[in-house]
Amino acid sequence: MIDFAIPDDVAELAARVDVFIREKIVPLEDDPRQGPHGASEPLRQHLLTLARDAGLLSPHGPREYGGLGLDHRGMAVVFEAAGWSTLGPLALNIQAPDEGNVNLLNVVGTPAQKQRWLGPLVRGEIRTVFSMTETATDGAGADPSLLQTVARRDGEGFRISGRKYMITGAPGAALNIVMARTLDPQGADLGATMFLVDMDAPGFRIDRMLDTIDANSPGGHAEVSFNEVRVAPDRVLGQIGQGFRNAQVRLGPARLTHCMRWLGAAKRCHAIAVEHAGKRHSFGKTLGEHQGVGFMLADNAIDLHLSRLAVWQAAWLLDQHEQARDETSMTKVFCSEALSRVVDRSLQILGSIGITRDTVVERIYRDIRPFRIYDGPSEVHRHALARRLMSPGRNIRS
Repeated sequence: MIDFAIPDDVAELAARVDVFIREKIVPLEDDPRQGPHGASEPLRQHLLTLARDAGLLSPHGPREYGGLGLDHRGMAVVFEAAGWSTLGPLALNIQAPDEGNVNLLNVVGTPAQKQRWLGPLVRGEIRTVFSMTETATDGAGADPSLLQTVARRDGEGFRISGRKYMITGAPGAALNIVMARTLDPQGADLGATMFLVDMDAPGFRIDRMLDTIDANSPGGHAEVSFNEVRVAPDRVLGQIGQGFRNAQVRLGPARLTHCMRWLGAAKRCHAIAVEHAGKRHSFGKTLGEHQGVGFMLADNAIDLHLSRLAVWQAAWLLDQHEQARDETSMTKVFCSEALSRVVDRSLQILGSIGITRDTVVERIYRDIRPFRIYDGPSEVHRHALARRLMSPGRNIRS
């Protein structure tokens, strides 16, 4: 039986986050220290200082490294509150890809790796990236089995060569978590492995910045390359050949935390639309009194409610240490599409105001659209779910 009750301490924390976001962070949404590739480092540090002073930094991080140590259900409530502002996740240090990398390092990293990287990451002192995706012509995109980046054994260490695409946050980051096919000295494939690579490592290069529709991640998105980048054996993250298996530690929960954050953003858009529909008059009525608009608001409420229930169920399963691959996959597909509908309807209700920057809806509309693509396009998740449904040993919960 799934417990939907929110513990008192988590409810109190979420209420604090809600007040903090509305009073301290929303007024900074038009700060000029941000551009097409996200917030600048000075703005990020300013936001982190505000959250640190309020005792709200890194609610997902382990307590021993300076975080608040929330489980997934606690994260669901707090992340939603943070998502009310476009800068909220950044302020609380729960923005992707850093948030997912905290979980990955905490579960897979060695004690030395945690001491070196996890502490500074939880404290907001550094940013990190996760380099897995490659271009359609160069290798692995939605299909990781096409991975072309290779790490060849070189003495005790490895040399990495290859190209990666749509890598979030590369400029200004300190650590690069790289997925590569691992080859022994004779060229035999040992399987995929994750490596911890310094961003200033010789042979690594940011080839170009990508101009994208979204602008919510510091450093934007880039195409990068590795030319015989040397890594020592202590930079292997997890076990050699177990990269894809270990990556699931990150990918499943990270899909869910995306849903949590975007739930808060969509709720913000809906609130703006409700307020506008109650004030704006047309043909002798407020907009909300016309069925066309009223029904859109009702559909928004339905999509928000069901998205929240889906997130909570998947979070509960993760907290029970159950295999929740299918649940996080289904939740990601449903929420990415349902919450996009909420934002789209909200913009439509606002009319011409909605396509301007007079409200935050226009910004969220642009930022949320890629959610249906990153961390696996909806079509890939549907394909994988359908394949498992048709397999003899299917285990998707009915």
